[in-house]
Amino acid sequence: MVYMLLGEGFEEIEAIAPLDLLRRVDVDVTTVSLTDDLLVRGGHDIIVQADISLGDVNFDTLEMLVLPGGGSGVNSIANSSDAMDLIFRVWKEKKKLAAICAAPSLLAKSGVLEGLKLVCHPGVSKIVIDAGGILQTECKTFTDENLITGKSAGTSMDFGFELIAALYNRETADNLRSEIFY
Repeated sequence: MVYMLLGEGFEEIEAIAPLDLLRRVDVDVTTVSLTDDLLVRGGHDIIVQADISLGDVNFDTLEMLVLPGGGSGVNSIANSSDAMDLIFRVWKEKKKLAAICAAPSLLAKSGVLEGLKLVCHPGVSKIVIDAGGILQTECKTFTDENLITGKSAGTSMDFGFELIAALYNRETADNLRSEIFY
């Protein structure tokens, strides 16, 4: 099971594009609201109805946790001790963790970046570097150990394909890429 956290103010394309791609290859993805209100407003006033609230995440079935960016969405997650605990636990238990754009700053706050290679939005690169992350500036996406990262909203499709490759394999990702003429 893949869970995707939607903090109030999340970057819509960074959530919806990967979500769509994952579901096209039959990945079981559950969107998660940080609160009991399942309606979550994105950073561009697009309201998405999450599947469940944070308290309903079943850690035993969790294979990957996906963190879309968006400054306000990232701040919403950062201000939720339950969400931050989940992020840390996912990493500690060596499950897959994926973050795009500003969301790698959450990993910095969780203390899990030391020595890991990743990409992120330039606006949070100092936070990531100060936390021990090794920035890969020439890539749209990057995978290091169980960490999959994407650079920005403009790389949301590439990020989605990287998630598919991490969950299945590169061939499955490339087949979908070809199928949708990307």
